[in-house]
Amino acid sequence: MAIHMGMITIDCANPRELAQFWTAALETTVAQDYGDFVVLAPPAGGGLPLGLQRVPETRAAKNRVHVDFGGDDRAAEVQRLVGLGAKEVAEHEVPGLAWTVLVDPEGNEFCVSAGVH
Repeated sequence: MAIHMGMITIDCANPRELAQFWTAALETTVAQDYGDFVVLAPPAGGGLPLGLQRVPETRAAKNRVHVDFGGDDRAAEVQRLVGLGAKEVAEHEVPGLAWTVLVDPEGNEFCVSAGVH
C-alpha cells in the first residue's frame, strides 16, 4: 500500500490567530480546534485540509517546504491575500510560468501562480 497526502500542516506560534487568516484566504472553516492544533476543512474547490500546529520556536530561515496555490487571476488573488494580512515578498517568472511569493501573518512562505491547480 502506498502512502497518500492527507493534510498539509504549518508550524506556528498561535494556531487560532493564524486560522483567521487561512480560513479567509481559503474561504473555508475550522473543522477541529484542539487548542495547540487547529484543522481547517478542505476548501470547497478541492484540496487538502490545512493543519496549524503550535511550536515553541520561531521560524528562523526560509521554509524548506511551502504550499503553492493557483488561481485564474494571480494579481487579484495577491491583492486579496495582502488585504487579509499577507505580505508580498517577491515575483518570479520563467517561460510559461509566473508566481508571487508571499508570507502569512506569521512569516510562513507560500506562492500564488496563475494556471496551477
